[in-house]
Amino acid sequence: MSSGFSAGQRGAVVARFEAAEVSILRSLVSMVLGLVEPGLTSDDPLEKALGIGGGPAPTDPVLVRLFPSAYEDEQEASEFRRYTEATLRDGKRADARTVLDTARPGRVDLTPEQAQAWLRSLNDVRLTLGVKLDVTEELHEELEKMGEDDPRYAAFVTYDWLTYLQDSLVRALW
Repeated sequence: MSSGFSAGQRGAVVARFEAAEVSILRSLVSMVLGLVEPGLTSDDPLEKALGIGGGPAPTDPVLVRLFPSAYEDEQEASEFRRYTEATLRDGKRADARTVLDTARPGRVDLTPEQAQAWLRSLNDVRLTLGVKLDVTEELHEELEKMGEDDPRYAAFVTYDWLTYLQDSLVRALW
């Protein structure tokens, strides 16, 4: 099992992963990539050229969490989304691809930039899984009470493992 991330030389970050862990990571990151993959919805050529556009606020609870509204006022939120969503999606896609390109069984050496991308992507995966599992502050208490035969058990343990990975990566970076 992965011992998490640790600081390497010259700001690099190092981790070791088992093949099964890489498979889980790749699957979850691919799931998030599929959610953020749709691009701009504008047909306006100028908006496409400038990288702006977007549409209405998402209704999918996962996308609401990944792309929260910046304003309570619907019109202000829509205008803000118009100028920011494409860039946010591009960043999330780039981060996910970095993880997919660098995750492999055995030792993984990440540059500081790759480590930052992993950190953002792990956060997106945790947010996605957290929404799907309806994770609350009582996660650990729930896990203690939950039997291994509970159909949610593996997903909750995976969420807990992702939290551990993210925490170890934060500590390795700082």
